[in-house]
Amino acid sequence: MKKYELAVVLSTKLDEEERAAVIEKVKGYIARFNGTVTEVNESGKKKLAYEIQKMREAFYYFIQFETEDANCPNEVESHIRLMEQVIRYLCVKQEA
Repeated sequence: MKKYELAVVLSTKLDEEERAAVIEKVKGYIARFNGTVTEVNESGKKKLAYEIQKMREAFYYFIQFETEDANCPNEVESHIRLMEQVIRYLCVKQEA
């Protein structure tokens, strides 16, 4: 199993329930494409390095997952790309 970490940056305009729904949707995409979520870390509201869509702060989430399907990270990213609530995202492979 290969391990990945997905960083998701969400808009501050979302309330707690909406943020939870977005993260559940992302976890659903991971499961749909043969991945297994191992951990979800919420880092809270942090200042952005630069202004994005007239926002200076955003909520950061880090989702660790495992998969044997090499195409899983690409499929998850392609679906996250279409989500309006997600400002930025990045999926990286973790070293063994």
